[in-house]
Amino acid sequence: MKEIVKDLALEQAVGHHHALGTSITLQIFGTQDDSLIQKSFKLIDHYEDLLTVNRDESEVMDVNHAAGKNPVQVSSGTYSLIKLAVEESRKNYGFNALIGPVVKLWHIGFKGAHVPTDDQIKEKMKLIDPNDVVLDDDNQTVYLTKPGMELDLGGIAKGWIADRIRDLWLAYGALAGIINLGGNILLVGDSPKRISGKWAIGVQDPKEPRGDNITTVMVSQCSAVTSGTYERYLVVDGKKYHHIIDPRTGYPVQTDIAGVTTFTKTSVEAELECKRLFFAGKPIEGWHDNPDRIGAVFVYNDERVVYDNFDE
Repeated sequence: MKEIVKDLALEQAVGHHHALGTSITLQIFGTQDDSLIQKSFKLIDHYEDLLTVNRDESEVMDVNHAAGKNPVQVSSGTYSLIKLAVEESRKNYGFNALIGPVVKLWHIGFKGAHVPTDDQIKEKMKLIDPNDVVLDDDNQTVYLTKPGMELDLGGIAKGWIADRIRDLWLAYGALAGIINLGGNILLVGDSPKRISGKWAIGVQDPKEPRGDNITTVMVSQCSAVTSGTYERYLVVDGKKYHHIIDPRTGYPVQTDIAGVTTFTKTSVEAELECKRLFFAGKPIEGWHDNPDRIGAVFVYNDERVVYDNFDE
């Protein structure tokens, strides 16, 4: 890379890409050389090839195709992410990487969305127990023990990939930048635009178009991720059903929350903690005992804003 200039804000390299089902923007301050951004795009494409469930072939789809038949060996990166997803799913706080069969039943946000019957939901619920996944650390194999089970890392993969991009940037000496994977934000280094080094992060107004913020918080380098009910939903007979399905019931989560944005040191943790706080519906006592958790902003359907561990 070109040598980083002293005033980082004077120069920047920006790149745009489409992958992971979303629009991606990468921005590195202190250089106009975009070679590291291009390397980052190749890395994103590589991980998408391994992890996607939107194509028939990937390591995760190999696992799904073998459900109820046999274990499947995967690469070390894929295995570590699957293991994390399964272990977090077993904690039963809302995140569940096996929820796919129930989500597909509702199909909210896509053509053919409908309210399934109780019997249909109960049948699919039999396929989403994370305890029915067998992990073999020695051979790095994954086995879904029941036919019809599906592993989907969509709720965690973007965060994990963002963290891998940051690793790449730090290895190449990038001092400051923004990784934006379709709204999943990871801030690297200090902001070059403020003496304090803090970054300004907007929190989406759930009743306005994407990009219109209800509030803004100032944070040091961290990741920001939002879970919300406002972008994908189904209305039937005047009743609104949002797309976040509760794996404990098979129905959309009953909540007064419109959205939760979490701020944590790593992006994969922001993904997970966002689900935890969304399902909780309010700040959790003791949540900040983990020093990697910086804070959260809760936005309710009545547009109340609750700041957890922020001074606003």
